[in-house]
Amino acid sequence: METDRGPASGRGLRARVDLAGAVLLVAAVCAAAATGLGYAAVPAAAAAAGLLAVARGRLRPCVTASGVAGLSLAATGLLWWRGRYEESERLVCLVGLAELLGLLVLVVLALRYARGLHALLASAAQALAVACWPTRFAGVRWPAAALDVAGFGSALVLLPVLLGLYLRGLDDARRRSVTVAGRAGAPELAHGLTDFVAHDVSGMVTRARAGAVLAGADPARAAAVLRRVEQAGRQARGALDRTAALFRAGGPLRPGGRPVAPDPGLAELARLVARFTAAGAGEAGLEVDPRPGDVPREVSVAAYRVVAAALEEIRQDALSRPARAARRIDVLVRRTGGPWHARLEVTVTDDGGTSPGRAGLSRWTGPGRAESAAGVEALGGTLDAGPYGSAGGRVTAALPLEESA
Repeated sequence: METDRGPASGRGLRARVDLAGAVLLVAAVCAAAATGLGYAAVPAAAAAAGLLAVARGRLRPCVTASGVAGLSLAATGLLWWRGRYEESERLVCLVGLAELLGLLVLVVLALRYARGLHALLASAAQALAVACWPTRFAGVRWPAAALDVAGFGSALVLLPVLLGLYLRGLDDARRRSVTVAGRAGAPELAHGLTDFVAHDVSGMVTRARAGAVLAGADPARAAAVLRRVEQAGRQARGALDRTAALFRAGGPLRPGGRPVAPDPGLAELARLVARFTAAGAGEAGLEVDPRPGDVPREVSVAAYRVVAAALEEIRQDALSRPARAARRIDVLVRRTGGPWHARLEVTVTDDGGTSPGRAGLSRWTGPGRAESAAGVEALGGTLDAGPYGSAGGRVTAALPLEESA
């Protein structure tokens, strides 16, 4: 019979482990008291319990470090008052070394994870406890020898302090790099959402307008249009789900911690053009001369984004001027130049239909053009847009191949 061993059972196991650890620590203190260790066992056990609590996430390092340092100083004060240890008490020295090690580890943790005044106070308390620890032994005479030993104890804290500050600096640098990477990834995410979602949403708007026009005159055609709207909505929802899943879980990461988004290239142009035609903004044709595998990946991605941005501009123009007659859009991707000056030329031509007025590409000045131009120019290419024919527009991008290969 199968049983559920989910988070609840995991919490139960952790609770049993914590209880077992606490019982062992209490037993150690009792055994130490029975063997004559007395005060030496209490701060050592507290240091062990504190490290366990920090490792389990039960206590903050700053609180634990301050508490253990207070117990250590209290034990040192009681030993001054009741009588200090002799150097021959080897077991006391062994337990004391365990306490000292715990104090030094807590110094590292407090400086790494605590902030501001809390880190300063906790570290100072730990340093004072470490410096005073050697004075528990009767062989250390006051004041000269005690001050010398206290100075040695203070120097002993220097290495944990430096290590804690170093680890804290690494954590801060990692957080800054993640923040910078997240900001740098925002344009890429915007590109991805534009590539995969904006076209479907624009198509939904176009079909919804057509359905509203046809609702009274031809209900059957209106129903067909609405079914296409539903299909486009599902495609857009799927694209959003894929993007969200990528950032939630998973996938490969760049050095800054940013997910690697699936950048579309020339191989995805056919699907992009087909979706554009299905949206009803115009009849689009595609001709790709080089095979996608023969083009460097960064050039392929830049070419795809130029075509996607140009088609989106045409779609927006169609939405703003629904009365414009059916238009023809041609997407041409070809390799030009000789072997020493090879270039990938991307051309998107919109004939503008037969209605008066220029098409949107002839006056393309929006953010889509700026982003596309930035990507093309980063590879050493050029991007131009202008009028074509009597009513159309054309976008031409030229991307060098030999420099990017």
